[in-house]
Amino acid sequence: MMVLGVQGFSQDKEMYEKIKGSWAGAMKVGAGELTLVINISLNEKDSLIVTIDSPDQGVKGIATNKVKVTVDSLIVKSKVLMGSYSGAFSDHNDLLRGKWKQSGITFPLDLHHSFEKYSLKRPQEPKPPYPYLEKEVTIKNDKANVELAGTLTMPTKGGPFPAVILITGSGAQNRDEELMGHKPFLVLADYLTRKGIAVLRCDDRGFAKSTGNFATSTTLDFVTDVSAEMDFLKKQKDIDSTKIGLVGHSEGGLIGPIVASERKDVAFLVLLAGPGLTGEQILIMQAAIINKKAGLTDKEVDADRLLRTKVYESIIKNPDNDKAAAKVKALFAAAKKKNSKMTGLCQLDDSQVNLFIQQCTSPWFRTFMVLDPVQYLSKVRCPLLALNGSLDVQVPAEENLKAIEKALIFGGNSKYVVEEITGANHLFQQAKTGNVDEYGKIEETMGADVLEKIAEWIRKVN
Repeated sequence: MMVLGVQGFSQDKEMYEKIKGSWAGAMKVGAGELTLVINISLNEKDSLIVTIDSPDQGVKGIATNKVKVTVDSLIVKSKVLMGSYSGAFSDHNDLLRGKWKQSGITFPLDLHHSFEKYSLKRPQEPKPPYPYLEKEVTIKNDKANVELAGTLTMPTKGGPFPAVILITGSGAQNRDEELMGHKPFLVLADYLTRKGIAVLRCDDRGFAKSTGNFATSTTLDFVTDVSAEMDFLKKQKDIDSTKIGLVGHSEGGLIGPIVASERKDVAFLVLLAGPGLTGEQILIMQAAIINKKAGLTDKEVDADRLLRTKVYESIIKNPDNDKAAAKVKALFAAAKKKNSKMTGLCQLDDSQVNLFIQQCTSPWFRTFMVLDPVQYLSKVRCPLLALNGSLDVQVPAEENLKAIEKALIFGGNSKYVVEEITGANHLFQQAKTGNVDEYGKIEETMGADVLEKIAEWIRKVN
């Protein structure tokens, strides 16, 4: 956030009243578009407060470190983004015609003015008052000495109710699984509760209002959190303790089966974009799909795949991070020399390589790479619904659904439904490309057909 007096008219309230609010526009980035918003407000000392939002990426309040405003122009710089915007006001101060510069690249960007705070259209997002009970809860995971903050929603009449625990995907997320301007778990919890199903959703440990250390936690740690949430629900008088199930999205679709393989009191499982392959396999496959969609040549895609495969293998074989880092740096150096004319992973600079190594040797990443969902899915005996989107670039549907079904058959579980949702992406939005940069641009948070499938299936098995 940048706070400053307005150069040229710091005391001119009339001029300030004309420029305060949100300045928003979309710039062409590759084959897609990215929305940028510059927020301008005034504090009690009549100094401007200027921040930047990237709503398509779900990022708000990005700090600015230099702002210059004159009667006919605006210049904003951000060290955090390593970028800057410069534009000229239109005659009526309702439009800025200018350019965004970042990492040496210039993008034409016109920003349109609104006195209202910029917000994305999210028609499915429910607004209170709700036709059901909602209460804040705190759940103690004694095993990890962690307190999980969450929201429990329940119908007002007809209990005891079947219940579900919503399990978020990878990365630190709040109870609504908020990302790219969407709140999928808020929408899902609202829908299910209106259908007579109680829902518990919690902030990830070490994030939002939950305690603990997310940075040092792994998938197996999150398993203990979900287990603690199960114990909590079983003690609630309006919950049917024999009808508590788990609904996991992405990594949550791995956590769910692990819990169900350890506990026989899980009544049912719903896997939304859940994995059937190991993390290592998914990451390699995911990168290839994204690279192809980004326009890389077949040779570049193959070079990227080969390097990733060698890197992941080296990290898995070398539990010592220093030894793993040395091996990986050597692999990058050799790949860069061999593929000097190619783009992609092979051309990361030293600082980017170091960051890549840091990410890949974290406790979570090391665990995720080697966990095999089949090991747990083959032990699941409760009814299971697995849904994956045909346009999912993060957890490819065909390969993972086949692996999930094969594991269930091997384990002797015939009480399952496996379905690929045509046209759906990783968030189960109806999409055009499935690319990650499309998530924030789509107004739909979760397909109505998917919401209905989940609710009807849960009611059917209970």
